[in-house]
Amino acid sequence: MAQPRKATPSNAAAHGAKFDHTVLVLQGGGALGAYQAGIYAGLADAGIAPDWIAGVSIGAINAALIAGNPPERRVERLGEFWDRISAHTPFMPPAYLEHLRPMMNAFSAASAVTFGVPGFFSPRVPPPFLSPDGSIEALSFYDTRPLRDTLEQLVDFDLISRKDVRLSLGAVNVRSGNSVYFDNTQMRLGPEHVMASGALPPGFPPVEVGGELYWDGGIVSNTPLWYVVDEGYRMNALVLQVDVFSGAGEMPQNLREAQERVKDIQYASKTRFNSTRIREIEELRGALHRVIAKLPAALKSDPDVRQLTAVSTRGAVALLHFINRHNTHSANFKDYEFSRATVTDLWNGGLEDARRAVASPKWQEAMALASGIGIYDMTIR
Repeated sequence: MAQPRKATPSNAAAHGAKFDHTVLVLQGGGALGAYQAGIYAGLADAGIAPDWIAGVSIGAINAALIAGNPPERRVERLGEFWDRISAHTPFMPPAYLEHLRPMMNAFSAASAVTFGVPGFFSPRVPPPFLSPDGSIEALSFYDTRPLRDTLEQLVDFDLISRKDVRLSLGAVNVRSGNSVYFDNTQMRLGPEHVMASGALPPGFPPVEVGGELYWDGGIVSNTPLWYVVDEGYRMNALVLQVDVFSGAGEMPQNLREAQERVKDIQYASKTRFNSTRIREIEELRGALHRVIAKLPAALKSDPDVRQLTAVSTRGAVALLHFINRHNTHSANFKDYEFSRATVTDLWNGGLEDARRAVASPKWQEAMALASGIGIYDMTIR
């Protein structure tokens, strides 16, 4: 993987210092999570370090790798993880074979389906339909115990427990169907919490946490943005959301491209809805604040008015979207195509997108936000 240069203290002080919090929001997307790792590497290059990371699915794994390592080792650990899980097809084709990438990527995806991904998951033997009903083995095609080993090797869960960085991981309770978040401010997190957030059925089995079984949080919502907004509705924050699926795209020309667009829209839809709803809520919050300001002084001490005043008052929130718009020629199987060539392309694409964004006028505009909420697409050309 490309390694960014180290940021200088002056770089770090120049970006986001006016905000009380820097929040990194990472959605699910399998192999596309390499783009998130590249974005983080580019942000680290500029000295930008989150104090709160919220993740779902592959975003939860990247989040744990970041929060579970000291700042100087985070990019290195991300690189180790993505090198490890792309080891099954490590061939990096030269430029003159670029026209063969779609075929090679299809082979890589087929390999992942057939043989699994090293350090991540392996096929069940015997297969689930030969396992007794009610057993964990009967609920998925793959065994994710290799992921537990990887997390235990690359993530310091004692460091996460120190709460230097807040870590929130989204999952779904299998019985109730309710979305839940495992948060290190409320409990001690371990490998099982990360694995539960990424337990996407029917590929992966549910993971037991505290006597309950959990599936991938992306089943309910593929982005943890709402959790961040609900939990910190009064915070003054720089929120960096990395979306690995792009809601906007070209008109498909064939069935393969149509399937890819369906997947992009399906997993990006909640992100766009959330951003719209957040803007609407902030407009209502501003209107409420203005109405309260018009009330007679005698009413300002009323308990209901004081409560509404607290709800209507907040600091500035700059919500910066980084959206993966890179074509890896992996079509509708791009979320389970883990070849070294594709992972490297995604990492480098995220790295360059982050560096370009930090140097852009749009970034300076976001840093100058004085109040309210500003939403910025940092990767649109």
